[in-house]
Amino acid sequence: MEAMKAIMGRRSIRKYTAQAVPEVMVKEILEAAMSAPSARNLQPWHFVVINERKVLDDIPKFHPYAGMIKEAPMAILVCGDSNLEPDEKYLAVNCSAATENLLLAVYAKGLGAVWLGIYPRPERIDGIRKLLNLPSNIVPISLMPVGYPAEHKPPENRYDPIRVHYNKWDVK
Repeated sequence: MEAMKAIMGRRSIRKYTAQAVPEVMVKEILEAAMSAPSARNLQPWHFVVINERKVLDDIPKFHPYAGMIKEAPMAILVCGDSNLEPDEKYLAVNCSAATENLLLAVYAKGLGAVWLGIYPRPERIDGIRKLLNLPSNIVPISLMPVGYPAEHKPPENRYDPIRVHYNKWDVK
């Protein structure tokens, strides 16, 4: 899929079929995520692939916006490793770049996903950390339910010229 088509066409998908995502596609999605840029090229990320139904179904118990995960055949948690990058703010930035690559790869593969924020909400961080037995140096950043879409959303043009400034802040 052409890059601009993927960027402009990707939408948040919250409804999924029950069809499992092939392991080869999961690997390709993770390869794309790990190709993201990172500060000082530290690549401080880890990914947890969640495909056990019981684990997926427990996530909405602590994440109020994760109801759709009960339909998804899997989810991918993007985490930052504070042993690799001690500045938590950079962890969030680096892992956000990996998250966007992941979302674009999902769409390019004909799948659907939605970005669920974990960081910086303490109740979400604690909930997912406990559920997945994450070590203390691993900071959960974002969670994406992934699956074959059971809904279609057309591309949406979100360009707003009022948000563009050249050379200085200009009032429009």
